[in-house]
Amino acid sequence: MYFLDVQGTLISDIDKSPIRGSIEFIDMLNDKKIPYMVITNNTKKASIDFYNYLKSVGFNFGFEKYLDPLMLLESRVSKEAVAAYGADDFLQTLVKMGYILDYKNPKTVLVGLKEDFMPDEYAQMIDFLLSGSSLVGMHETSIYVKNNKRYPGVGAVLKLLEFATSVSYDVVGKPSESFYNEALKMLQKQNPHAKFNDVIIISDDVKGDLGGAKEMGMKTVFVTSGKYKSEAEIVPFLKEELKPDLIYADMYDVLEAV
Repeated sequence: MYFLDVQGTLISDIDKSPIRGSIEFIDMLNDKKIPYMVITNNTKKASIDFYNYLKSVGFNFGFEKYLDPLMLLESRVSKEAVAAYGADDFLQTLVKMGYILDYKNPKTVLVGLKEDFMPDEYAQMIDFLLSGSSLVGMHETSIYVKNNKRYPGVGAVLKLLEFATSVSYDVVGKPSESFYNEALKMLQKQNPHAKFNDVIIISDDVKGDLGGAKEMGMKTVFVTSGKYKSEAEIVPFLKEELKPDLIYADMYDVLEAV
């Protein structure tokens, strides 16, 4: 059974096109009736819109096999008085979901992906947190890739804010236990006996996705088709217990090995 990351694993960070072997891997799972979930940290597009995009470029799976943080957000963060930070698409999606953005007296500071956070935004977030706002990240991605450049991910921004204010944070998407628990619950609709130690998770984010998954008992597969150019950039610097179980170049190589 599988959990499959999307950005950098199934689709390219550069042009959002399917990565070599990714469509074929899902087709193989469908043909062999192997249970799986497509789990993504997408926060820019509404969940159904991003799912429909994946369908439009050739991925064949039902919405019941799809999960992203926006689908859990309403159960984790109140819609009232949210100071949200991230790309314009993310902010617009929040408004469409009914969230009330408040940059005067927010209850929650909510952080999403953005490549060009400004110093004044950090200053504002710090002031809100020191005044009692709670801190929530849409996910805990280590690195964010756009236009062939690598930026600090949401996880890195959360660590910065935590260090600056001593305010702890919660995470909605990967690698939070609540997100993986929801993914497992959905997987159990395909196989009622599914447990985390039955799951192989495949991702290009060896820190932001795979470390937390491994701590929960999943087998981890790291692909170097996304955030990292090679395993040498990151794997040697990980704690031994968090290093991935297997490493492949892309989903084509994973498919060849199955």
